[in-house]
Amino acid sequence: MNKVILVGNLSKDPELSTTNGGISVCRFTVAVQRRFQNSEGERDADFLNVVVWRGQAENCHKFLKKGSKCGVVGRIQTSSYEGQDGNKRYVTEIIADEVEFLSTKSSAGDSVAEERQEAPKKVAELEPIDDDSLPF
Repeated sequence: MNKVILVGNLSKDPELSTTNGGISVCRFTVAVQRRFQNSEGERDADFLNVVVWRGQAENCHKFLKKGSKCGVVGRIQTSSYEGQDGNKRYVTEIIADEVEFLSTKSSAGDSVAEERQEAPKKVAELEPIDDDSLPF
């Protein structure tokens, strides 16, 4: 079984490109904090390369930016190629099946999480319902 679930923040803006066949591909790096603190009392992070394909790639490019928090579900894939110096190079990437936007761009540049803090004010505008009129 090869399944990865990550939650972290983008370390730079996502890059969108297309293959020769016209398929969209988006690449970005997610910084995921480690669970435990190091000897200096800080939590280190792992920087993991993520690849997303097709429509989801276009959405990632549109709604994610450096610092955005996202959740990624996918699989690990390792590939190799020969570098210009003739040495074999290895690349490990997360091929995403799902990307959940946990914070996104808004017109003011604020996160959706900050906008949601105002939601309880709207609840106060609801009218009370008489329990006797409910069918259950």
